[in-house]
Order: sequence, then C-alpha cells, then structure tokens
Amino acid sequence: MRGKQSPRATSGDSRLAVVEATSVRPGYELWRPNREKPETKTTRFLVAFVLLVSAALLIVITIGGWSRLEGASVAIMTLFWAGLYILFAFLIAARWQRGVLPVASALAIILAIFAAVAAPAWFDRNKPGLSGPALPDDFLGLLCIILIPVQLLLITVAMIGFNQNWHVEEERPIGGVPLPGEHDDEPLPPERPQHA
Repeated sequence: MRGKQSPRATSGDSRLAVVEATSVRPGYELWRPNREKPETKTTRFLVAFVLLVSAALLIVITIGGWSRLEGASVAIMTLFWAGLYILFAFLIAARWQRGVLPVASALAIILAIFAAVAAPAWFDRNKPGLSGPALPDDFLGLLCIILIPVQLLLITVAMIGFNQNWHVEEERPIGGVPLPGEHDDEPLPPERPQHA
C-alpha cells in the first residue's frame, strides 16, 4: 500500500495539495479582513479597556482591604487575577489574540460571583468597634458592587469579539491588484444565437 498512490491524488490535483498555514503563493500576501472593520476595532478596544478597569478595581479592593482579607493567599490570588486581566488586555490590544476571550469571559463569571458574595460582607463590617481597613468598608463594598456589572460587560464584549472571527486569513494580491491571468477561470458570457 505504501508504494501505491491513490488514483484521486495526483501531483497535478491542486485541491489535495498540502499547504502550510503560513505559506503564501508568490505575488500574494495574507491579510485578515475582519480586523479592518470599524466595529471589530471598537470591540477590541472595549474588551481591553474593560479588562484594565476590572484589574484596577481588583487592585484597589485588594490593597484597600488587605488587612481584613481572609489571608494573604486570597490577596495574592486576587492580585494574580488582576495580573491575568492586564496580560489579556495586552494580548488583545497589541496582538489580536482571540483565544483569550473565552478564558476572560469564564474568569469574569467567577469574579462576578465572588464580588456578589463579598459586597454584603464589606457593608456588614461598617459597625462601631470593628477596626477598618485602609479604605472605608462601605467604599470597598461599593467597588465590589460596581465590579459585578463590569464583569457582565466584559463577558458580553468578549463574546462579541470572539464571534467577529479575528483569526480569519485570506490571500490577496500584493497591492490589491489581480495578477495577470488570475481571472482566466471566470466563465465567458453566454453566446447570443445568430439569426440567419
């Protein structure tokens, strides 16, 4: 079987030719048409911006309430989470990395749940006799409440961005001008019947 070649796979059959993902025919260039659209650029900006806002909120809540958190491990994990959001913002804004969008959405779901659980606890701490953290308890509770809609917005824009297919690549002639003979395979117009 090794020496036999499939009758369908001939060397002249271009439909079955194996092409590398990064190889481009001479005279052509790869481009990503979906990245040129204004709505795609706006979505990319929004996702990166909401990720940075989320990271800033996490850092302020963590540093402002450091002394009252359940332990240093919670604070370190929250700062790590904020660091991931900053990294994701960079990958999306600078490198168009579409693959981190579902991960960011999943993390946003978990963070929204944590924020919904944490907000009432910060408000409950605002009582006489309890020592307060660096920032007022009510303010930290308010930031936790603000974090919830920010995470919902992050989920929404990240999934919109994921569905915009930033990864689609197409070949086009360099300079956008068709090469000579490129459109030779177009069908000819139908012939008109001649009357005798």
